[in-house]
Amino acid sequence: MLAVVIPLTTVPPEVGPNELAEYWPLVLRALWFSAGFIAVVLLSQLLIQPALKRTLRRRNRNNPTVQNAILLYFQVVVVLLAVLVGISIAGYGGLLSDSALLISAVALAIGVAAQEVIGSIVSGIALVLDPEFNVGDYIKWADGEGIVQSIALRVTRVETPDGELVTIPNTILTSKELTRPYGRGNHRVVQKIKLAYDDDVEETIDNLEAVAKSMDMILTAPAPAVYVDELGGNAVIVRVHYWIEDPTGRDLFAVRSAYASAVKQRLETAGITISPASEHNLQGRIGVDGPV
Repeated sequence: MLAVVIPLTTVPPEVGPNELAEYWPLVLRALWFSAGFIAVVLLSQLLIQPALKRTLRRRNRNNPTVQNAILLYFQVVVVLLAVLVGISIAGYGGLLSDSALLISAVALAIGVAAQEVIGSIVSGIALVLDPEFNVGDYIKWADGEGIVQSIALRVTRVETPDGELVTIPNTILTSKELTRPYGRGNHRVVQKIKLAYDDDVEETIDNLEAVAKSMDMILTAPAPAVYVDELGGNAVIVRVHYWIEDPTGRDLFAVRSAYASAVKQRLETAGITISPASEHNLQGRIGVDGPV
């Protein structure tokens, strides 16, 4: 008995309008998603992003690095927002609402883990938007002072008068007291000098003012001024105020050093005692051991 093998052939299904109609809802959803995504991105690039660029340049012209960083973060946020809008328009909003609890839990975990970093970034944005805080400003904070070299989103770098580059978290600069001693126009320098009680204070004040007026680096308007600041335990402390233009760290210390040297020479010539030695009254007994 012979077995006859009959080959079977599979007829490919015909693709017609009825089959394409089954995929039409998916195509339509994809088109709506694309429309929503593109609309958000175009709105950002044509309207919001140019305005943000102008604001950043006007607020902080000397720091293009942080300007680019903020624009990058903004673009990331726009893309995420565009995806969410596209999903909602495409009809998948229910999927987002069903997973809202999971998304919230993940966001909370990320926020807690990166709390310090996020705080520094928010503080960095606040510093950039502050028109009174710029690269090149001389600032004082709780732990030091110096000239701002760069402002990033997380940290600010400051060059100290000693030439060291200090990296400061932005949260420190926004949460604590910050002083800008040379913030506007002409810049005031304050120096204190100790004098002996036996010296003539009025003559000393005249000499200190004369030294300041004779130096080219010190401005004549506003005029230098000298005040009696404190009556110390063994010295009279006077405070000298004078003004200079746009100091950098080295220029500032050069002016202070030149003024101090000129004052020392002039007061010594006039016979005025600078920083008199401390005097202490001692009470007690002195014993001497030795052969009788």
